[in-house]
Amino acid sequence: MLQQEDILWKGVLEEVFEDFIRFLYPEANKVFDFTRGITFLDKELEQLYTDENNRYSPRLADKLAKVYTLDGKEEWILIHVEVQGTFKKDFALRMFTYYYRIFDKYQRRISACAILTEPVLKPRSDTYRQEFMGTKICYQFNVYKIAEQGEAELRASDNLFALAVLIAKSKFLGKNISDSAERDQLLLSFKRELLRELNQRSIPAAKIRVLMAFLKDYVHFENEKNEKIFNNEIQKAKTMDIEEFLKECSRIEGVRVGLQRGIKKGMKMGIRKVEERLTNRLLTSTNYSQEKIAELLNVPLSFVESVHGQMKKVKN
Repeated sequence: MLQQEDILWKGVLEEVFEDFIRFLYPEANKVFDFTRGITFLDKELEQLYTDENNRYSPRLADKLAKVYTLDGKEEWILIHVEVQGTFKKDFALRMFTYYYRIFDKYQRRISACAILTEPVLKPRSDTYRQEFMGTKICYQFNVYKIAEQGEAELRASDNLFALAVLIAKSKFLGKNISDSAERDQLLLSFKRELLRELNQRSIPAAKIRVLMAFLKDYVHFENEKNEKIFNNEIQKAKTMDIEEFLKECSRIEGVRVGLQRGIKKGMKMGIRKVEERLTNRLLTSTNYSQEKIAELLNVPLSFVESVHGQMKKVKN
């Protein structure tokens, strides 16, 4: 079970890492240059722990990422996901071990954050201290505790990582309910609400894919029947999204045919708007290259590049 949770967290963090940074650091846009991309340094992290018996070896979900600041500097961010149900007393020491090994080998400034998924509200230390005969170490890191986050605030956020946190919080549902059928019903209602939220937002294809996988598999129903019901609803949601896109493509092709038959020239303006909308949709919801999008929509590559440029201006 822990291995599966690690895999799910790994997928979420890799796809919504930029959202995660913006979520934890509201001023991120004033610090980071996200246009230069994010590079995950998984090999660098693994190379620090060659001893199989090392109790501080990184988990699958742990991420070390290279980002760039607006002034061109390269910075590293360490994310440690503690998916174990019980808190380890040596946790702060483990975080310090991660830090000094990375710093010792790569000499990089590091911002570290631990995501705690345990269901209890008990506060956890964000500091490792050691002192002896005038020598002192005080290492402080960021701690983000899933159980402490308010559901209302998460639902109000337009950040995708907030949705991931809501999904993770579904694991705490029904802890005080003795009836398994009632627990399942509560979970089903909660998952349906989050599925509707995912469908209502304009989310890039890769991100929606991992978020739906997270929603589907992070917490399972006790009754297999409910598992099948919700899985069918997820598949239906995916199918509807594809059908809507195909209908839009058919519409633009129909308008083109109409123009070829001599219908009002003024409709060219309408075609261009539809082309822009479809181009925007493909740029944000698929991994297609700009050349592939131009080919699919039968528009010039320069048109796709122009729409992409406008999207970046709006985002900034």
